[in-house]
Order: sequence, then C-alpha cells, then structure tokens
Amino acid sequence: MSSSDGAHANPHLAHHFDTIEKQDYAVRLGMWLFLGTEVLLFAGLFLGYTVYRHFYYEAFHEASRHLDLWAGTVNTVVLITSSLSVALAYHAIKQNKSKQCAGLLIFTIVCAIAFLCIKGIEYHHKFQEGALPGAHYHYAEVTAPGANLFYTIYFLTTGLHALHVIVGMSILIWVLARVLKGEFSSSHYVPVELGGLYWHLVDLVWIFLYPLLYLI
Repeated sequence: MSSSDGAHANPHLAHHFDTIEKQDYAVRLGMWLFLGTEVLLFAGLFLGYTVYRHFYYEAFHEASRHLDLWAGTVNTVVLITSSLSVALAYHAIKQNKSKQCAGLLIFTIVCAIAFLCIKGIEYHHKFQEGALPGAHYHYAEVTAPGANLFYTIYFLTTGLHALHVIVGMSILIWVLARVLKGEFSSSHYVPVELGGLYWHLVDLVWIFLYPLLYLI
C-alpha cells in the first residue's frame, strides 16, 4: 500500500486532504479565522458602547447601578467555571479518558443552561420594570436622557452573547454525543479542541461585558 493510500485509510480523513495533519491544520486555521470575525463583531459593539457612554455618561452610570449585579456576578462565576471544565475535558480526551471527558462536557453544558436561566430571570425582571430598549422604555427609576440607549445596548449585547451561548452549548452537545460513541481519542481529538475554543470565546466576551455593563 502506498503512503497516500495509508493516509486515506484513516476514517477521520476527508477525501480532499492528503494527510490527517494537513486536515487538522486546516480546520484549526479555519476556526481561528472564524473566531477573529467574532471578535471584530463584538469589538464593534464595544466601540458603540464607548461612544454612547461618552455622550450620555450620567444616564449610563445611573442605569448600570440598576442592573441585577448578583445575576451578572453569578453568571460570571458560572462561565469561568465552565471554561475550566471544558479545558479539562480537552485534557482528558488527549489522555484517552473518554468517560472523564464526557462528564466534564456534561458539567459545562449544565453551566450553560444555568447561565441562560439566570439571564432569563434577569430579563424578566427588566421587562416588569419597563427597562426596555428604545421607544419601549418606561422605567421610572432612571429618567436621565440616554437611559433607553443604555438598555438598548444592554439587550443587544447580552442577547447576542446569549445566542452564542446557545450555539456553543449545541456544539458541545454534538461533541459529547460523539465522545459517548467513542469516536474521539488521543489520536483524534480536534473537534473537542475546537468546541472548547469556541466556548472560551463565549466566556471571553462575557468577561468584557460584565464590567462594562455592571461595574464601570
């Protein structure tokens, strides 16, 4: 058998790649390029926040004080913990510890669900208060000009982030299913690595959102 035939005998190798090494390099590069576009997306939102905060400093300061700090803080702890667990899952699969990897992925997914539940409670609280975006704003506690812009940015950024949490959780569920089927091992773990990378991006974005919205 030729070396090329041996390479294509690998069940994880796509037909348009010569070797598994080239395939792994390509998918890693593709993921990093995708993550770069995600960073640019949120960087634009952060820039918009900075500009509006400059023009409506008092409104942003006052509105920020009326956010549910406990919810933002708990969610920060939840996501940081989940980032650690997904990193440990990646480490486990590289050592052929499939059961440990699966358990850590399950824990990460539970953390994602907990994050969304807490965010849902926070949103419900804001809906009841009338702290809504744009023309729907009727929150009596904060009347400074520009308060509606703060909550517009709040719902836009946290809502978009929540969407990324759902996508990341769905990816991890897909990875978990394949781990349980025994498809990953120390010789093939790149999908676990890439799923973990995406989840780290989700955590990183929140680490910026938390101080910008809740603390500063």
